[in-house]
Amino acid sequence: MENQTFREDILILEGLKVTSQSFILAFLLLLIIYIFIMVSNIGLLVLIFRSRSLHQPMYLLFCNMSINDVFGATIIIPHILQDLLISNSVRYIQYINCAIQAFCVHLHASASHTVLMIMAFDRYVAICNPLHYATIMTNRMVVKLSVSAWMISLVMVLILVGLSIRLSRCRWIIFNPFCDNASLFKLSCESVLINNIYGLGYTVVLLGSSIGSIILTYLKIAAVCVLSKNKVVNSRALQTCTTHLAVYIILLVSGFIIVILHRFPHLSDHRKVAAVLGHVALPALNAVIYGLQIKEVRQRIMTLFHNNKVALMEVK
Repeated sequence: MENQTFREDILILEGLKVTSQSFILAFLLLLIIYIFIMVSNIGLLVLIFRSRSLHQPMYLLFCNMSINDVFGATIIIPHILQDLLISNSVRYIQYINCAIQAFCVHLHASASHTVLMIMAFDRYVAICNPLHYATIMTNRMVVKLSVSAWMISLVMVLILVGLSIRLSRCRWIIFNPFCDNASLFKLSCESVLINNIYGLGYTVVLLGSSIGSIILTYLKIAAVCVLSKNKVVNSRALQTCTTHLAVYIILLVSGFIIVILHRFPHLSDHRKVAAVLGHVALPALNAVIYGLQIKEVRQRIMTLFHNNKVALMEVK
């Protein structure tokens, strides 16, 4: 009985297929990317909170993205690094840990969409209603938007993963380098009709509201820019909106690639790599796209480097 319980609680995780010649390169590359994600995003958070001039709604809302990027990278990358070190061994994971990881993976993905939606709303108010921006985007509104973005994602993902946890299990292999909701309900031999219905509804609601709000927001912003003859305003709008739109397009493309590859079982290895990159590339790019493209943040970073350089010269 004890052995049976042990068997039911332990799953076999099918990781990335990396050759003995390339696993060191893959390990170092992922480790460097993870360090970069942590340093860049945490650095931006510290910079924004320490600089009073950056205590503006746009930057405070951006903190949600940096927090989500650190959260998402920490869920996936350390686990993959550990698996690379035991590339020739069978990988085991406890079911409870698998369920927690699946919850965190989907929370990160959902929050990526909801956070970008509230950031789009901020840009809409700033460009389309600049005279009332200060009265609309107060600190209280920033907190409300941030809490809403996380709570909506939290509730939706709790239901999503909860429907999979309730199922009994007759399989013990996860055909993925990390656990997600699909991996959980595929372990069951019961009917997963409810899971498929809610999963489809979850995807439609999340992507539908995300894509719909982004399209509507940018159409209104484009209309204001076309009617406006102020080149300075249009240039600033183009700069901030291009940054936001680039991040959103990368998020959508990476998600659609993973979904499409799920339809081709013979490309399972490609799907695994795409799944890992989808949770790694965007957190690594966000700090660069937002940090270096925003003038105020770029100036702060340059000032810090200059002060450090001067301090080193004085020491010498």
